[in-house]
Amino acid sequence: MADRFEHAEYAGLTALHIVAFAGSLRRGSYNRALVRAAGALAPEGMTVEPIEIDALPFYNADVEARGDPATVAVFKAALREADGILIATPEYNDGIPGVLTNAIDWASRLPGQSPLAGKPVAVMGASPGQIGTARAQLHLRQLLAHAQARTLPPPELIVAAAHTRFDAELQLTHEPTRKVLAALLERFVNWIGRERAAAEAERQLAGMIPASR
Repeated sequence: MADRFEHAEYAGLTALHIVAFAGSLRRGSYNRALVRAAGALAPEGMTVEPIEIDALPFYNADVEARGDPATVAVFKAALREADGILIATPEYNDGIPGVLTNAIDWASRLPGQSPLAGKPVAVMGASPGQIGTARAQLHLRQLLAHAQARTLPPPELIVAAAHTRFDAELQLTHEPTRKVLAALLERFVNWIGRERAAAEAERQLAGMIPASR
């Protein structure tokens, strides 16, 4: 596996496990289909594991105070153990859906313990509309920044007119979109490598600075 990701800037990476989820509960969602397409187009050495957010209860601090519900604990563990997170969002009312906001609310907790903090994240989205999910992705980036996630910079993958990009079986058949998705995943490899290198440099620097007296 030593030659994997040799196309990437950080060729030292040998295997990456990515968890991915869509901000839609609809089984025929284009964004669920986009997650599946990412798994098929991932570069060698990268695995994309779809996970679900439909079983997460509404965020409630009173519930959280008694301990994370089982579904929340499983969700957070999946994010924490992953090398990176891939999120596909629809656009509802110029923003992200409530179910996705709820997932980010849970994942952003607790302060100092959030599985999103410092985690590389890539975002994408599909919509039948002509502007795709541009506004929703901006909204999602704002939430991820507040949670201190390390979100992959643009260019974004914004799939407009999604009904013309997928076939009746929800397979991504539009070749230009497939190429952009593959390129996004390649860039994500580099981004994860950069973030790992930066984190290691910060640890080394912290070890060189004497503790204040």
